[in-house]
Amino acid sequence: MIESYIILLAIVCAVPIAEAWRTTRKKVNGMPLPPGPRLLPFVGNALDIDIARPWLTYAKWAKQYGDIVYTRFLGLHFVVINSEKVARAIVDKRSAIYSDRPHNATNEYFGMSFNTALLPYGDTFRTHRKIFHQTLRAEASNSYQDLYLRKAHELVVNLLDAPEDIERHFNTLSASLIMAVTYGYETKPRDDPFVNSVQKVIRIATHALSPETSAWMMLFASPDRLPSFFPGGKYMKQAPECRRLVKEVMEKPFEYVKKQMAKGVAHPSMVSDFLNQGDKSQVHAHEQMMKEVAAAGYIAGSETTSSTMHMLILALLLYPEVQARARAEIDAVCGSDRIPTLHDRNSLPYIEATCREILRWKPVVPLGIPHATSSDDVYDGFFIPKGVLISASRVTDRVSQRDGFIVANSSHRVMAHDEEIYPNPSRFDPSRHLTADGKLKGEPTSSHFVFGYGRRICPGRFFSDNAIWASVVSILSTVEITNAKDEDGKDIDVKPEFTSGLSIHPTPFPCSIRSVSSAREAQMRMMWKADPVTGKPV
Repeated sequence: MIESYIILLAIVCAVPIAEAWRTTRKKVNGMPLPPGPRLLPFVGNALDIDIARPWLTYAKWAKQYGDIVYTRFLGLHFVVINSEKVARAIVDKRSAIYSDRPHNATNEYFGMSFNTALLPYGDTFRTHRKIFHQTLRAEASNSYQDLYLRKAHELVVNLLDAPEDIERHFNTLSASLIMAVTYGYETKPRDDPFVNSVQKVIRIATHALSPETSAWMMLFASPDRLPSFFPGGKYMKQAPECRRLVKEVMEKPFEYVKKQMAKGVAHPSMVSDFLNQGDKSQVHAHEQMMKEVAAAGYIAGSETTSSTMHMLILALLLYPEVQARARAEIDAVCGSDRIPTLHDRNSLPYIEATCREILRWKPVVPLGIPHATSSDDVYDGFFIPKGVLISASRVTDRVSQRDGFIVANSSHRVMAHDEEIYPNPSRFDPSRHLTADGKLKGEPTSSHFVFGYGRRICPGRFFSDNAIWASVVSILSTVEITNAKDEDGKDIDVKPEFTSGLSIHPTPFPCSIRSVSSAREAQMRMMWKADPVTGKPV
């Protein structure tokens, strides 16, 4: 069986050498492409890239070739941007050219092509963004202050009561936040069916849908025939299950809102507002799109917030001095027992700096999501062609010099570890975001590069920013994270390790979580159970 796949691969790779070699040329229309590693015929740099953690390869190339690098992975042509300055200059300021997405057949095969983040730039994408803007714009996001704090307090209580279930608590936090504003739904503390379904989708999609993995998958006309020993092969077998789960994520919460509305007990939400529109014919005509928008927000919001908070706990464990300084700042502003709220945000610059450092230290989406050029461009003397993503499974197609280009505004990880901007970048140090007199540097946290650029900037960035701040300040005001002890009472050392894929989070690690403020803990235990409408304890 393996021999037959090897023979098949050999046939697939037998593209006419002259045509393949022509695509390795470093000039187009007489202008140079950006610098990059030496390309091999057909495979390009496929043998050079760490598929599980491609950002490590891009980091190495950034040091060799600079802030903008050209590379090719099978049929995918990349311009990899390794500097925030270049990303702002290109993807932000020239967003009319750099706002498209490459076509990726794997997205369709896994049932994820509806996702707003993956849509090509056009009318459907703009409609999705308009709907998100109504619910998640800055003014609307600021109105959810009670929600952020209530869910943050629930998180603290869960961490204290069951510290061994850290990952589950963060999954519940992130899902419950986005589901509250999207569907008006209150998640269960554990084994919530909606949360379980979306987590299964995320586990499959984050590994299967990266461009580097997808390129290998698309070598085969029938992706389900991809052998398991190929990169991405083991995930391809999960595509039918992923499609089923995506349909479940899209349909079931939406039907829940309908049933609650029929009973007259639905909470205000993005979906209920849509269904309450006066023109029922328009509601019916656009119902499928609304399901897709809601599910896209549900999936994206669930993963990124959860992973970011997981990174926080690891950072606090490794850098206990951060906890001490943060708690001292909170106590100075709020006293020893008052719970901090979002009204205190401007008075807590070190907490704000800690939030920024979480986003920078280990970006949870290390490469962002690739953009595609919609027309030719020139930057700093380098030619960046117009193009679309060429499916590598169709290797007999003619691949021209003006096809197959995408721009990955990619290496968030490389940007975050730029030593000229962030000295000693591997260290978690919130003070790097403060001036000598303790004031915050730079733009607001919601403008951080991890939220993307231009017309593709994350529509939920204000909501996410507020939710992360509320969770961070609640944790730092009330609990202490320390090393777990072994049988002899000695600290168990933790060596940071991380998952791989489109998004990452720490692998499980032992730690001890204890309350350092019984007054705040008692208030949180009472307040997180308050009725979401009246605010009164239940």
